[in-house]
Amino acid sequence: METRGRRTVSAERAELLRKIPSVDELLLQPRLAALSKRADRNLVVEVTRAALADLRARITGDSNWTAISLDSASVEELISDQVEKILSRSLQPVINATGVILHTNLGRAPLPETVVDEFRRTATQYSNLEYDLEAGARGKRDVHTSELLTRLTGAEAAVVVNNCAAGVLVTLAALARGGEVIVSRGELIEIGDGFRIPEIMEQSGAVLREVGTTNRTHLADYGNAINEKTRILLRVHPSNFKVTGFTDKPSIEELVALSQQKGLPLVEDLGSGCLVDLSEYGVSEPTVKQSVQAGVSVVMFSGDKLLGGPQAGVIAGKKELIARIRRHPLFRALRVDKLTIAALEATLGSYLRAAWEEIPVICMIRATPQELKRRAENFIRELRPELPLDEVEIEIADGSSLVGGGSTPSQSLPSKMIRIASARYSAAKLEQRLRCAPAGVSVIARVEDDRLILDLRTVFPEQEPVLVKTLAAALH
Repeated sequence: METRGRRTVSAERAELLRKIPSVDELLLQPRLAALSKRADRNLVVEVTRAALADLRARITGDSNWTAISLDSASVEELISDQVEKILSRSLQPVINATGVILHTNLGRAPLPETVVDEFRRTATQYSNLEYDLEAGARGKRDVHTSELLTRLTGAEAAVVVNNCAAGVLVTLAALARGGEVIVSRGELIEIGDGFRIPEIMEQSGAVLREVGTTNRTHLADYGNAINEKTRILLRVHPSNFKVTGFTDKPSIEELVALSQQKGLPLVEDLGSGCLVDLSEYGVSEPTVKQSVQAGVSVVMFSGDKLLGGPQAGVIAGKKELIARIRRHPLFRALRVDKLTIAALEATLGSYLRAAWEEIPVICMIRATPQELKRRAENFIRELRPELPLDEVEIEIADGSSLVGGGSTPSQSLPSKMIRIASARYSAAKLEQRLRCAPAGVSVIARVEDDRLILDLRTVFPEQEPVLVKTLAAALH
């Protein structure tokens, strides 16, 4: 009986295999024929062959082969959906309702609208990226951002690479390769996705000389470690963590004095790239200009954090040191393209005009709880008519927003939250429905105390109508 059963199953599977349409037959079907005209026909053929091979594997394997539909229409739909998925853009806009302004997973700083205008003006056609119009000869791409950066930071010179980690790498390679870099153990941090500052530093060819302890490093620790192999003193601002309790470290003024006494450059990885004083709005972060004015030789910082621009690593400081960094072979490998330069130039221009309303990150930081409360009230007024009756509880409550993105780790901004509870869905399920939002823009929200939390600080006003519709659909 067992043998007969196995033979029957094998016969059924063989019959299913014979029913699988051929590639040529499928390509004549209306949807795939239309796709072959809209996309590369080779892509459609490749996906079709792969789909048919998968069906054969499922029939001959241990999967639930009896549930497989093999009519031409079903297989055509399967292939068409796969092709459409390949053709669709993977990178897409989302609505950030988390209240985390520099959300690393959501692209950090949203760019100013002026950047789009700059792209249209220069990046979609030829430009003088590396051409000196007055001299009629090859120029340097640094000129488009260097003067803006020196004016805003007070540094003698500045260059740009593709991120702050690259800035650390090329700076140490240019100034300390083969020598020692003195750094506090309390500043050997790990940044996103498991990348550790010491590992990046070691790739430069410099030798790290760790001094002090995790929580306490004294000026004498630096002084005692200096020897004939020392090339630079390194200071890393702890922008993504905070050590509290029994702690101590030298002030920036003390380190500057030591570096000048010993004739060594003091290099600072400032990280977040704060160009203006934001303490009035609850963000206490040192500015780049403060470090430059204190006498730091070279400062490195990110473009897509508190600066509010594109991903980039700015290296600013003494002219002679910046020139050495720029001449290093790594600099060319790590340099930025015309899109980054266009975006950075436009963002820095907004700073020079004090046009804070043009920089989304600054606008979000400056938003007051009173303004957010008014927006929340208007949002709920628009949302209520769209909701199922007696199934949803909505309230406005006090809460906190975060700057995020490796900046101000222990600081938060007072905010007003929209708290939502549904009789039909748990908060976790609501969060998932908003995130997946098949019929609209994906919304990223938070869950606290079994309530869905929306913080409009990070939602652009023009996104609110879409958020209303997406949230209403998720609650039904």
